[in-house]
Amino acid sequence: MCLKEKYLPVYQFSEKHTLKITARQADIMDAVLNFRLRDDWFFRYAIAVRELPLRLLKMRDTRPASSLQPFGMDNFTLLEKKGDRELIFGLAGKFWKADYGQRVITNGADFIAFSEAGTAKLVLSFTLNQLSETKSLLTTETRVFCPDKDALRSFTPYWYLIRPVSGLIRRRILTTIRRNAVRHISD
Repeated sequence: MCLKEKYLPVYQFSEKHTLKITARQADIMDAVLNFRLRDDWFFRYAIAVRELPLRLLKMRDTRPASSLQPFGMDNFTLLEKKGDRELIFGLAGKFWKADYGQRVITNGADFIAFSEAGTAKLVLSFTLNQLSETKSLLTTETRVFCPDKDALRSFTPYWYLIRPVSGLIRRRILTTIRRNAVRHISD
């Protein structure tokens, strides 16, 4: 069973992107694990725009807005890794809220068991399929499950608003992973 089926077999929203990479599977998976969203200028800009309302609200509080950590891969929990072929990250929260309404997920069992009303669950998976001795197809898929009508009603407009930017970010992630995996060959 593939990991996304194990962790989120039922979902209402998904987005998938693929990219062929000429590199060893171990190098590709290493590049996936070491990827940091904050290294991409477009992602930093998109998140800054996304988080602007929260930062403006925090400026009114006693805590300075600069103390807020921007959203990134550190918000995700690595749920499971299957060798150099597959890995999956998870996240739970009210993503449509200014502060993401993120809930603490510490491991795969926590993610599977999590079921808070009005709160969505999201997985971000990376799967490698070997095409030849030196080439693999890297696929990333995002799935989102809304457990009830409240979560679905809140998440749906948010999904359609962020989906174009989210898709561009996923394609940029794949391109950066390819560049880093190929760079590993050159080193």
